[in-house]
Amino acid sequence: MAKQPESDSFLDMFSRFGRDLKLPNVDVQAILDHHRKNLEALEKSARAGAAGASSVLARQHEMVQSAINEVTRMAQSYQTPGNPQDLMSKQAEFARKSFETTLKNASEVADLVRKSSTESVEILRDRIRDAMAEIRAGYEKK
Repeated sequence: MAKQPESDSFLDMFSRFGRDLKLPNVDVQAILDHHRKNLEALEKSARAGAAGASSVLARQHEMVQSAINEVTRMAQSYQTPGNPQDLMSKQAEFARKSFETTLKNASEVADLVRKSSTESVEILRDRIRDAMAEIRAGYEKK
């Protein structure tokens, strides 16, 4: 029994279909290349988004660890209440530091998310710009 050839990939089948139809002035390979570039851009954009999400998650983990360490340090520094004014002063200072740190951390996370989103969108925007140039060039050939 003759060995059957391995099944063709979708791209091979599409390419053969285009050749078999014998459509005038259709460059099937150019169409395939165009869509391959689109898929590569989507993949690159997804990788950039995933890397950005990973960076945000790692930074948030660091922030939580830092906050836990700070709370632990502050709790250990409290001694038996002596002067109520000193205790209130320490609590107010802790609240102020916590608030400032939270604002700084939120701003940093927002910047990380913005940078990640911008990078992902730029990859797609560049591909769209290139795709439009490819389409225009295809029409200019005719």
